[in-house]
Amino acid sequence: MAARDRQGPGQGRGIGLATAVAAAGGLLFGYDTGVISGALLFIGPEFGLGEGGRQLIVSGLLAGALVGALAGGAITDALGRRRTLLGVAAVFLVGAVLSGLAPGAGTLLAARVLLGLAIGVSSVCVPLYIAEIAPRASRGRLVSMNQFLITVGILLSYLVNSLFAEAGSWRWPLALAAVPALAMLVGLAGAQESPRWLVLRGRLDEARTALIGRTPEEADAEIAEIRAAARDESRWSWADLRRPQLRPALTLGIGVAAVNQLVGVNAILYYAPTILEGVFGSETGAILATVGIGLVNTIVTGIALARIDAWGRRPLLLGGLAVVVASLVALVVLFLLPSQQGVVGILIVVALCVYIAAFAASLGIAIWLVNSEVFPTAVRGKAAGLGATTHWGLDLVIAATTLTLITSLGESGLFAIFAVIGAAGFVFLYRLMPETKGRSLEEIDAQMQARAGRR
Repeated sequence: MAARDRQGPGQGRGIGLATAVAAAGGLLFGYDTGVISGALLFIGPEFGLGEGGRQLIVSGLLAGALVGALAGGAITDALGRRRTLLGVAAVFLVGAVLSGLAPGAGTLLAARVLLGLAIGVSSVCVPLYIAEIAPRASRGRLVSMNQFLITVGILLSYLVNSLFAEAGSWRWPLALAAVPALAMLVGLAGAQESPRWLVLRGRLDEARTALIGRTPEEADAEIAEIRAAARDESRWSWADLRRPQLRPALTLGIGVAAVNQLVGVNAILYYAPTILEGVFGSETGAILATVGIGLVNTIVTGIALARIDAWGRRPLLLGGLAVVVASLVALVVLFLLPSQQGVVGILIVVALCVYIAAFAASLGIAIWLVNSEVFPTAVRGKAAGLGATTHWGLDLVIAATTLTLITSLGESGLFAIFAVIGAAGFVFLYRLMPETKGRSLEEIDAQMQARAGRR
């Protein structure tokens, strides 16, 4: 192991604690995203919400997340990574309590928008903070923890919903998000600031202190490297993203984000209990079925993250997307049958689980991975932000239209739309997605720019 990757027990514990606390933002991201799926079955009747009102409650969080993601980079750069995460944890805490106590739909919507702002900012800040404090040898594994914990948070929200389903309660599931938010807030009180942010603010002595475990020579070398990278980044502006040599990478990054959303994963994550209520004939049965979907999502995400460097990006992405499309076609057929009860209902749940498994192993991790690999280092932050904005914008569209489309077209019509888009996405990615396994970022960049030269 290189000298600069050495770390003593104290450093390892400190980095591990900071990473775990920061990644709690991913857990809250997943929990607050998923919990509304079961809660919505009881919120609608209590507040007298129709189709549009329920969609508004779901999409309010996504609207907040879109704004938070757009502002997250500027906030993180201005306040620092640690202070931003402290603020995010505080907002998560207030939003959770306000959601559980909401006296009406307006207050609940405001609380969901507030939680969305926290999710959007954390989606920018958490991976950045972990990447900047983690040792090089374990950076990929530690950053990937955030994505894994998002799926854990979704599963946890489904489990909590199932515990309160018999009582018809939605307030406790929403309010219990305050527990991890409080733990995150307390844990961050003792966390260190990012050395990179300190260097960029000229606080070199503090940066050397934050570079625990390095010799003075190693710390000076790392600080010099950070400053050189910052000078390189400063030469690029947003306008530079229009350069022809970046076009293939931008097309791929934005395209992956679009396909990720337009195959309908969040229509299932947000509305699975609503879709399955007619299949199982009760709220409790529908919510319990979503627990299985959430469990599959978590397990397969963990396996894919552990094996992606061995199996490769392109085979996982294309193979997984092919299974996603096949699962959607199966759902179209199953929902066209005269009845969705009995064996047909079981097959619907199986098809949804296969869909989620295939998505988790492919598009679920590809959106973040592709956007972190295909862009030149100096422009990666700006370019990846376009992918994230595409993700949140289309997520908002899906959340705001799913129930309307089901009413207009039926479940079969909705899944048919997703299947057609998935098939088109397969062709798109087959043509543009390179294999990046085992290749340096410079080699990937050279290949993408060579494609630009052939156009």
